[in-house]
Amino acid sequence: MRTLQDEDVLTEGLKALPRLDKRWRGIIKQGGRPPLRRREGGLGGLCAIIVSQQLSVASGNAIWQKFAERVTPLTPERLLRATDEDWRAAGMSRPKIRTLRALATALTDRTLDLNLLHRSTPEEVHAALTAVSGIGPWTADIYLMTCIGHADAFAAGDLALQEAARHAFGLRTRPSAQELVTMAEAWRPWRGVAARVLWSYYRAIKKREGVTG
Repeated sequence: MRTLQDEDVLTEGLKALPRLDKRWRGIIKQGGRPPLRRREGGLGGLCAIIVSQQLSVASGNAIWQKFAERVTPLTPERLLRATDEDWRAAGMSRPKIRTLRALATALTDRTLDLNLLHRSTPEEVHAALTAVSGIGPWTADIYLMTCIGHADAFAAGDLALQEAARHAFGLRTRPSAQELVTMAEAWRPWRGVAARVLWSYYRAIKKREGVTG
């Protein structure tokens, strides 16, 4: 399994994408070299992804930091012992509380082993994570991309990626998750690099709109 563990692998992917579709050359140029976007794996990384869903990066990080300060050390058992006050003080939503508790339960009863995921196929990772109540495809994809660093993982349900693809490829409307999955087939085995490029491209065009608007 190829993983985006260092800049050399990222460089390899950036060179490969324009060979798959020449339009990538201009997209990469506009967005600039993307960061690796790697984050801590295991329980901490997965919890942070769950908390950040549908929030800005800053908001998600702030909520997670508040919670992590109260619930320490971060273990499944400690998560299950978290009080209502712990959750409220961090500003955690009820759906995310339920998901984090379901995750902690799955880890304590050993129906989920996060250590095994790093040696599993993307399909196996998806199946294992989405079996936990409240964890959907987006969370599984982001874990694959940022915690495991799978070079071909792709979060087609991510709205920023969908909007970036609309702009980058001149689409009339934002593609659905399934439409983006179909588009991304042409970018294998570098879909993880394609996603990072699109995120950087999206930031660049939003910044440009902010300057000119």
